[in-house]
Amino acid sequence: RYLPHFPAAGEIVIFDRSWYNRAGVERVMGFCTDAEYDEFMSTVLEFEHMLIRSGIKLLKYYLDISKSEQAKRLDDRKKDPLAQWKLSALDEYALKKWDQYSLARDKMLTHTHNLITPWLIVHADDKQLARLNVIRAILRNDRFAISSG
Repeated sequence: RYLPHFPAAGEIVIFDRSWYNRAGVERVMGFCTDAEYDEFMSTVLEFEHMLIRSGIKLLKYYLDISKSEQAKRLDDRKKDPLAQWKLSALDEYALKKWDQYSLARDKMLTHTHNLITPWLIVHADDKQLARLNVIRAILRNDRFAISSG
C-alpha cells in the first residue's frame, strides 16, 4: 500500500510509523489476522533488502517515548483546541494497552534490526531534541550521502 509513495530518483520520502503498523497497532488492536501479521513479519526484511538492492536508501528511526510523556501529550491535546483534531477514539484505549504495545515493539525491533537495514532508537520525550538528533543522524549517515556521477 505504500509503493505508490516511494521516491523517484533524487527524491526523499519520509514514512512515519505506519510502515510498521502491521507489527504494532494492527497486531495489538486486533486490526489484522495472525496470518496477515505472520506474512508481514516473514517478508518485511526481504522487502527492505530488495529496496536497498534497487538503490533506495532506507533509514529506520524509532522515536521512543515514555508512557508518562505519552499520557502528558494526550492530556495536552485534550486541553488545546488547536490540537484536539489530533486525538482519536483509540488514543486513550491504546494508552491502556501500553504493555502490549511495548512487547509488540520489542518483537518488531528485534526481528527487523539487521546490518543492512538497522534501527536507530531515538529517545523522544523531548520533541525538539529528538528532532535535532534525527536530523543529525540523517546527515551523518554515509548510506545517505549523495554520490557524484
